[in-house]
Amino acid sequence: MTEHKASIDAALKLLDAFMTAFNARDVEAFEATFNFPSIRLASGKLVTLNKGDMTKERFSQGALAEWDRSAWERREIVHAGEDKVHVDTRFTRYRKDGSVIGGFDSIYVITRENGHWGVKIRSSFAP
Repeated sequence: MTEHKASIDAALKLLDAFMTAFNARDVEAFEATFNFPSIRLASGKLVTLNKGDMTKERFSQGALAEWDRSAWERREIVHAGEDKVHVDTRFTRYRKDGSVIGGFDSIYVITRENGHWGVKIRSSFAP
């Protein structure tokens, strides 16, 4: 995969930006980390996300009601090409007091579309 080092570096940088924006609850920056439409498969549901679907309120509802921040625990490249990278990840969600809500394995498909790297597909065991 060394021949796709630039793609791998771009995908990992994108995942850093994704987590930073998510933790900051910055809707505009968070949406900038996607290539829309984007797909999320979790809790037995396939959801298509479009630009504008994310709102500030979603950061504090449902599975995120107790959530304060998240952190990557693992990011391993599974496959890489010129315009697409598959990443096996694990992240942990934390409460404000630092206690762990849970750790979740996920697969992220990061694509480059029209020169923009973004999350195209996520399959997660997170609720």
